[in-house]
Amino acid sequence: MKRAVLFILIVFLPLFLLLQSAEINTFNRPMYIESYERYGVIERTGKPIEELDEITQVLLQYLQKGLDGEVLRPFFNDKEVRHMEDVKLLFEYGFTLRNISIILSILGIIAIIILKDYGYFAKGLFYGIFGWWGFFILLFLLSTLDFTKYFTYFHLIFFDNDLWILDPSTDLLIQMLPEQFFIHIFRRIVLSFMGMLAIIQLIAYVLMKRERDEDGGTFKL
Repeated sequence: MKRAVLFILIVFLPLFLLLQSAEINTFNRPMYIESYERYGVIERTGKPIEELDEITQVLLQYLQKGLDGEVLRPFFNDKEVRHMEDVKLLFEYGFTLRNISIILSILGIIAIIILKDYGYFAKGLFYGIFGWWGFFILLFLLSTLDFTKYFTYFHLIFFDNDLWILDPSTDLLIQMLPEQFFIHIFRRIVLSFMGMLAIIQLIAYVLMKRERDEDGGTFKL
């Protein structure tokens, strides 16, 4: 029982934090406005910042609120709209997985309270989260070496068509969201996620140390 609860927490609590970090950063509208100015989007598209902001609001509402794809057609061509339909489906899966993860995490925390073996769970969570650290540090390093390569892999894994291959000379979507934007948002997601992991580990460490001190020695996992 305890091992199952610990497994759920090690897997689904960080997964919830990761998906939450992705959502927070993806729907951070001021970040888009900042990126348009930083990466020359205004000059590339020939559109004023006010119009780009309007298009961004429509895009984010489309993804977050499940609007019909027709709201995108005043701004994007058919290929771009069809790709965004695929992106929205991916987001819907992400929202569902996030909700499942938080429910399982809450149930895991309730189980800890019932079982009252705080030292066991604190130690397990503290050390178990290092697996997430290792994976994302590796992913961060690989993306730093060749972001285009691994961004391409991402699309090949999650999309079953080539609609994501857009033309920067004609397609507004890729003009507004160039590769530099995705590098920036990817790094923000990873760094904020790691910050959340560090907080969870700090709490686990404090509980682990307190339990050890109260036991007057050590405890075994």
